[in-house]
Amino acid sequence: MKLRKKSILARFVALAVLLTGMSLPAQAQVFEKNILTGGPSGTYIQFGRNVSEIAAKCGVDLQVQESAGSLENFLGVRKRRFTQFGIVQSDVLEYLKTFAADDPGVARAILGVRIAFPLYNEEVHVLGTNDINSLADLNGKRVAVGVEDSGTFLTASLVLDLAQVNPADRLTINADDSLKALMDGQIDAFFYVAGAPTKIFQSPEIDAARFHLVPISDPTLQAVYEPATIPAGAYPFQSDAVDVVAVKAVLMTYEYDPNRNAYHRESCKAVSDISHLISTRFGDLQANGHPKWQQVDPSALPPGWNIGSCVNVGLDPNYPLVCEGDQPTAATGETPSESEANSAYRRQICATIGC
Repeated sequence: MKLRKKSILARFVALAVLLTGMSLPAQAQVFEKNILTGGPSGTYIQFGRNVSEIAAKCGVDLQVQESAGSLENFLGVRKRRFTQFGIVQSDVLEYLKTFAADDPGVARAILGVRIAFPLYNEEVHVLGTNDINSLADLNGKRVAVGVEDSGTFLTASLVLDLAQVNPADRLTINADDSLKALMDGQIDAFFYVAGAPTKIFQSPEIDAARFHLVPISDPTLQAVYEPATIPAGAYPFQSDAVDVVAVKAVLMTYEYDPNRNAYHRESCKAVSDISHLISTRFGDLQANGHPKWQQVDPSALPPGWNIGSCVNVGLDPNYPLVCEGDQPTAATGETPSESEANSAYRRQICATIGC
């Protein structure tokens, strides 16, 4: 595991350098606001477009940017200029914490990371041959874990390490290539992290006599992931419900300090503006956005994540960004046993959206 961690850490550093080099000129005429999402056909980019559309109706220009996935998005918010938001899987923070004790650069990258909104749960799918009945059965097998920098790669790597499972080979290939390799007998199983039901497993070519979804019930995973069930019939080959775990997608931001400099001040305002718009137009997002918006619980903050102070500024009912259709809200009681920032967030979210 040490060699693999060194390899992943090297990738982390190389990507950080690349993103730093992509910084935009400091003297740009218009202060840009950007959100890093994912591939052109994924759910992340559709969520980003939905947020951009509601922002545009109120005169806020939020540019949606494609990316390789969670790791690039995480680093982009930290390193890429004029990038205030990224959609990531919540376990990316836990994943990077495993490096923080040994590498001060990773520790600095984690510092200041904040959540703007929790989004939806993504189930961890492991499609394997029928002789694989648990994660432990992946020991010594050939397993595809997703493309580097993707959310699937991060989650698969963390899940295997937490469960102390050691496949003979970990192939870093995308989901389409993984499915083909599995059906051709080149691999024994592959990971894919996405909200169920997801399109790739709708393929009629997946033969229930050869393949199935592997249950995930390892108790050591419960501290990081939520228990979930993929219901019976979610996919053509799946006749029974399958217990798995799920990771939450989150809208990530940074703890900008408006008193530090003009860049931080404008970035904080961007975070506050978008937070205000998501909270006041949450019903519109659920009604007209991607269907996964209907599964979003804005009060379900994942463990280990703290709300940004600029987010809470935007949730204030008196925040000065007024668009047609806005309705005033009143504050409710504070939830105990959490940070002051998270309590303030939950209070305003419950007042605006309801809990």
